[in-house]
Order: sequence, then C-alpha cells, then structure tokens
Amino acid sequence: MVQEVIQMPYEALDFYDIDRMLTEEEIMLRDMVRDWVDEKVIPNIEDAYNGGYFPDEWIRDLGEMGVLGMVIPEDYGCAGMSYTAYGVVCRELERGDSGLRSFCSVQGSLSMHPIHKFGTEEQKQKYLPGMATGEIIGCFGLTEPDYGSNPGGMVTKAEKVEGGYILNGAKMWITNGTIADLAIVWAKLDGVIRGFIVEKDDEGFTAPEQKGKHSLRASVTSELVLQDVFVPEDRYLPGAKGLGGPFSCLNRARYGIAWGSLGSAQACFDAAKNYAMDRIQFDHPIAAYQLIQMKLATMLREITKGQLLAYHLGRRVDEDDWFPEMVSLAKMNNVDIALEIARVARDIHGANGVTDEYPIMRHMNNLESVKTYEGTHDIHNLILARHITGIQSFTRKL
Repeated sequence: MVQEVIQMPYEALDFYDIDRMLTEEEIMLRDMVRDWVDEKVIPNIEDAYNGGYFPDEWIRDLGEMGVLGMVIPEDYGCAGMSYTAYGVVCRELERGDSGLRSFCSVQGSLSMHPIHKFGTEEQKQKYLPGMATGEIIGCFGLTEPDYGSNPGGMVTKAEKVEGGYILNGAKMWITNGTIADLAIVWAKLDGVIRGFIVEKDDEGFTAPEQKGKHSLRASVTSELVLQDVFVPEDRYLPGAKGLGGPFSCLNRARYGIAWGSLGSAQACFDAAKNYAMDRIQFDHPIAAYQLIQMKLATMLREITKGQLLAYHLGRRVDEDDWFPEMVSLAKMNNVDIALEIARVARDIHGANGVTDEYPIMRHMNNLESVKTYEGTHDIHNLILARHITGIQSFTRKL
C-alpha cells in the first residue's frame, strides 16, 4: 500500500534562536510573509512551476504587503525598512520558491534601486510609487549573450542624438523581461557604461520570453532586443557611470540571495526531517538510523552557520559598515550549502524526492540557477581571493 503524503505545518529551523535578535517590526513582517507563503504560494507553486508561469496575483499581493523596494524611503511610496528586514522577507519568499524571491529582488534591488540612487527626482516620482505597488514592473538588462561574468565587455551601445539617445544591442537571461513595463538597460555611451530607462512600448524594443528551462520555471526569463530604440533625455540615469552603477545594484541583489537561499535550505530540511520521521523501513522510521541522523545534523549545522552569516551581514549593511566582498562570501556560501542540502534531502526522500509531491527537486533545480546568476560561485571565489592577495586575476593575459 502506498503511504499517504501528509503535509506537516512548517517549522522554521532556528537552532541558535537568531530570530530573537530581530526587532518587533521585523518579526511582524516575517510572520506576515510566512503566512502568505503558506496560504497562497505553497498550495499553487507546483502548478506554476510545471506550467512555467508566474501568477499575476502574487505581484499584487507583494505590493500590498509593502515588500517591493521596501528599503527605499517612504517619500516614494515605499516601506523604508531595514536591510535586515528585507533579508528576512527574501528568506521567507524563497522558502516558497526561488522564482518568487527573484521577482522581488529584481523589482527592488535591480530596478527600483538604480532609479532611486542614480535617477533624477522627476524619475523617482514618476516610477517608484507605481513600482512599490506592483503596478509598474521592472527588469534589469546587463548580461549579454557573449558577456556574463565579464559585463565590462558589453557590446550594447548608446549614441547621443537630438533630444535623447539611440540604443542598439541585446541582453539575455533577464528576469521579468517579458512582463516588465520598463527595463534598466546598461549600454556604452562613448565607451563608458551608462544607465537608461527603456519602456516596453518604445519602438524597436522587444522582450521575447526564453523557454525550455529546467530551473526557475515559475519565473519569467527573457531576452531584451534593442534595435534603434530612441530613449528621450529624461529617461537617462545621470548618476550612473561605469561598472560601479550596475555593481551597486548587483550587490544588493546578492545580499537578498544570501538570505533567500536559506529559505530554500530550510524548506528542504523541514521536508527531509518530516519524511525521515514518517518513512518506515525495516520496521523503524529511517530517522532512527545513524546515516540519516548524520545527514540531518549536517543540514542543521550548515543552515545555522548560514543564518549567523546573513544576520551579521544584515546588521552591518543597516549600519552602512560593509564592503562588497562581505556580500560575495555570504552569497557564495549560502547558495552552496543550500544546494548541497537540497541534494542530501533528495537522497533522504529516495525516489519520492524527484516527484512534485515534495518540494525538494524544485528547490534543487532552482538553486542551480541561483548559484549561477548575480555572480557565479567561481567568480565570487575570485573576488574574495583578490581581496586576500590584492591581485586581480580576471584580466590575466594567457
């Protein structure tokens, strides 16, 4: 007889009671998002993943909860909350699915942040309030077909013309691209990287969706194609110059990933623990056997270390006492351990782990993309090595 799958209530692993260091406001936000994920996301995520779509109603809900661009000041219709609070939200969202956290991350860190940091006051007033509610969706165009880890080699170009600029080029692997109302596009103007706001109805601009993904299926991934796209002067981001512009955005997105990946890890741990307690083999639950106990203990250890890393980083960012290599370490470490935990959890589930009755394989597949985007695992290792040695290895001549 096939054993019935019973979904147990989620119990968040917090072995060192780290959440007790959160403020009352941060805890209320955590509980609100956690409850929403339980009620709206978990029952529907497998259908969205298998169907390859991102539900529109989730966008409205995220806006109503105030988590889109939530660290931007209230002057622009945003929540004006701490980066630690943003990290907690990313963790709770990614427990539902990496695609959900990706949407929130791209909207806030990669689309709203550059407008707030590099844009004019008119641009902020025009776009940010609508983006905070989810009425205006943004995307971030940096990666190109031939330039991923080396964004400085981009070939997308902007040419100054009367009244604005003409953009030509293509971007790849762009989250939200097809559904976005605007794109933050990075292009070289006289050889220097600059930022532009491209709107979806601009003539010559298209954003075809990229299909055939085995990962992040409940997320819209697109190509951006720019063929003689005219961008008026009032949609040029005057404060961004060079790679520092897009890197400022990426560091904030990477920060969210450092927290978010822990949500996937905690979801896999929770599922593996419950399964091991219920699965009977040789007249005992498999949780009674030493090999399984060792795997669960290892998961707990790595998640706890990742939580301490993320929390400390969050408070440092809140105090504006951080540097980019700190984010690289947290992103690299926490995604790495989350992916390994997903694989071990799949092993504990046996063949059941590959079915959509359990969240394991979906999280594992998603984390393969999360390990790659916003800086690959290897690139972040090189960033840390450069910090240690002072030697730049990216541009060595072979």
